[in-house]
Amino acid sequence: MRTPAALLAAVLLVACTACSPGRGVDLGQGSGNLIAAIAGEPDQLDPHKTSAYFSFEVLENVFDTLVEPDADLNMAPALAESWDTAPDQLSWTFHLRPGVTFHDGSPLTADDVVYSYRRIIDEKLSTVDKFSAVTAVYAIDPGTVRISLSRPTPNLLTNLGGFKGMAIVSRRNVEDGSIATHPIGTGPFAFAGRQSGDSITLTANPDFWGGAPKLPGVTFRFISETSTALAALQAGEVDWTDAVPPQRVPQLEGDDSLRLARTPSNDYWYFALNAARPPWNDVRVRQAVAYAVDRPSIVQATSYGTAEANQLAIPQGNPWFTPYDRYSRDIDRAKALLAEAGAAPQRMDMLVTSEYPQTVTAAQVVADNLEPLGITVDIRTVDFATWLDEQNNGNFDMLMMGWLGNIDPDDFYYAQHHTDGANNAQKFSDPRVDAALDAGRSEVDPQARKRDYATAATLIADGVSYIFLYNPAVLQAWTPNLHGYEARRDKAIRFRDAALGGEP
Repeated sequence: MRTPAALLAAVLLVACTACSPGRGVDLGQGSGNLIAAIAGEPDQLDPHKTSAYFSFEVLENVFDTLVEPDADLNMAPALAESWDTAPDQLSWTFHLRPGVTFHDGSPLTADDVVYSYRRIIDEKLSTVDKFSAVTAVYAIDPGTVRISLSRPTPNLLTNLGGFKGMAIVSRRNVEDGSIATHPIGTGPFAFAGRQSGDSITLTANPDFWGGAPKLPGVTFRFISETSTALAALQAGEVDWTDAVPPQRVPQLEGDDSLRLARTPSNDYWYFALNAARPPWNDVRVRQAVAYAVDRPSIVQATSYGTAEANQLAIPQGNPWFTPYDRYSRDIDRAKALLAEAGAAPQRMDMLVTSEYPQTVTAAQVVADNLEPLGITVDIRTVDFATWLDEQNNGNFDMLMMGWLGNIDPDDFYYAQHHTDGANNAQKFSDPRVDAALDAGRSEVDPQARKRDYATAATLIADGVSYIFLYNPAVLQAWTPNLHGYEARRDKAIRFRDAALGGEP
């Protein structure tokens, strides 16, 4: 996730951070707020430092980016209302939308954009890969920002507009430390309060540059059990949820009491074997595991057929899709590869998290899959905060997770599989992959660029940096009284145009 990604989702913060003793926080019931049930709690509220999808679900409504993807995932104006590119494509000039203010009333200026990007670069935060070609970011005047590049960067707008970690923040909010407990953005909703373990409440920003939201606010409730979240929606206790049990989809598609969205996504789920640990550092051993994995069974067990099995990251139907089908299940081939490698692994430490129950389910399938190879899978189920720590520290043999919010092919592959990628927790390294990914970052001819990423993707799968599993559907449900909201392929949760009530 995101993911990861991509990436993805999140857990616990230990204190109630938005209120002082004796000061209540309106959690939305009876206030007219939209009540949204999400499957977990944000791990933190600093958009530059989280990689958790649960955090992004909330924070995308609080912060903005310079540009943003529209419904077709083309980059559109956001805080920048226009931009110019030099003929040599080595500098881009962005013209900020006039009159934008942060939630505390302070004006947005070019200095805020420069500070936000320099913070990511200087502190080497998780999205620093997006700035690999950037040589300078500076303010020409209070309303104009220029970015200088060492090479043409055809996906610069996508890099700046993918929300994960690219928000424009307030320098004062960061430097006084309050961004961790009371984030201040320019988005359609302002942070109002948090009850740890329960909910986060946002209130409408009447001065939002895109027009005041129709909702008075949004309350995000943390409901980890999908069946509980769905029951709360059907009982009228929540208005929207993305915690939809996939096994209930056929039944819900005929349920007039709610609206169900089932939208193809650009997300992907994967296994990663730790290439820094023997015997998984031998590509033949990783390939043996890839041949042993029963992808269709994992898809059925985790998504009840709502996802599409895929042996690469980018889904069919995407213009960057590359066909690949090397790893159909073949136990004899797997055994032969282990014998060739002189390897006989007996145990595997499989890292999963209960906050993504599909990882636990998939691990159980894999345990059965690997039994014919004489490998016992020790499933280690932890909370997501621990999962992140263990992944980042390399304390695993294999793990499962998803990568979310992908748009450009660079999003699908670079950070995860380049030798110097910020999210290459499995420590995969192949100079041919590095060369193809580096080429794709600067190639301006679309067809040549597609060939670069097809080469990289094939080598990544051949070398089993990841065992790609499937592309899930975006599953969301909401009350028929919610209007102006659309489920998106990139899983961006935007309530800026939503309204509750009668027909709009």
